[in-house]
Amino acid sequence: MNESVLIVGTGALANLFAARLSASGVSVTMLGAWREGLAALQENGVRMADERGRESVYPVRATHDPQDCVGASLAFVLVKAWQTGRAAAQLTQCLAPEGIALSLQNGLGNQEILAGHLGGERVGLGVTTTGATLLGPGRVRSGGEGAISLGSHPRLEPVIKLLDQASFTVEITTDLDALIWGKLVINAAINPLTALLRVSNGELLIRPSAREIMKRTSCEVFDVASAQGIRLPFDEPASAAEDVARRTAANRSSMLQDVSRGAPTEIDAICGAVVVCGEQYNVNTPVNRSLWLLVKAMTEGRQNYENR
Repeated sequence: MNESVLIVGTGALANLFAARLSASGVSVTMLGAWREGLAALQENGVRMADERGRESVYPVRATHDPQDCVGASLAFVLVKAWQTGRAAAQLTQCLAPEGIALSLQNGLGNQEILAGHLGGERVGLGVTTTGATLLGPGRVRSGGEGAISLGSHPRLEPVIKLLDQASFTVEITTDLDALIWGKLVINAAINPLTALLRVSNGELLIRPSAREIMKRTSCEVFDVASAQGIRLPFDEPASAAEDVARRTAANRSSMLQDVSRGAPTEIDAICGAVVVCGEQYNVNTPVNRSLWLLVKAMTEGRQNYENR
């Protein structure tokens, strides 16, 4: 097959997407900055483990140099929110003029950063509740199946074709704000708690106190969205968050993976962003503020973590 994609990132979700796309016959190039991850990918390809620990290997091309990716027409942006500026700068060097960069990242602000570098016509936006756990450099395990919801964009048809080919479930929406804030409800309710408690997503559902915090967190995000006139794709935010936690019960959230290896987290772009927006619209968000500060307190003082 002649199809090819560029994946910006070498973390858990980047590896999962690379493995599934490669398995479907797509030529995959991964662009990143994590030396150990790139070395493992160059030597072995992506190694994906199943629930029994059995591994399958999928070939990819991996590089740290955007000049190795010049002319890329389809790019998936799968880096952390705090790495988006770096990814955008790399894509200015390698994304084709008629290309499209699809962000499937967590949090607020990623689309604006990418569009500021690339132009809005070259940036697509989506969210996914698919889970992935990074087991080591170039090694990943699926953490539960979820849908990929994409904002309508004239350049996304080839992307949708490749995702379908790789057996992802794809949905299209015309309401980008609902897309972003719907995912923010899920991220805010699950990720900080799993990081603070050091538990998998499903464990939150069997701890009554954790479940109550999930409920209050998700309702605050829902209220901030409603204050802006944003109608989310669900009426019961707590139920929506619990449903994702249930479907990804064995998954270790991306934020838990970050704090476990001493990496920066996306808490500023998730709970922090909710607090800031809440202040702008006079909506109190005490639970999100507490989670924001607690996660920041866990990671303050960690310097010079190598970008992934």
